[in-house]
Amino acid sequence: MTTHNPIKPAWTCGGCAGEWPCHTRRRELRAEYDRAPVSLALYLAAQLVDAAQDLVYVPAGNLYHRFLGWAR
Repeated sequence: MTTHNPIKPAWTCGGCAGEWPCHTRRRELRAEYDRAPVSLALYLAAQLVDAAQDLVYVPAGNLYHRFLGWAR
C-alpha cells in the first residue's frame, strides 16, 4: 500500500507533496507493472486524461512527459 497517491484536483502527491506521479510512485508503478508495460501505459494514459481536465493551464506536452514520458 502506498501513500503516494494523487491529491486531486491539483494532482500533487499525498506522500511527498510533489507533482504526481512523483519519483517514488514512478518506482512503485514500474515494480507493480514489471511484466505488463502496456497495462502501465494504459493506466497512465487514463490518469493523464483525468488530470488534463483538472490541469487545463498546463501545456499538453508537459502533461505527456509528466504522465507518460518516463514510462518508456
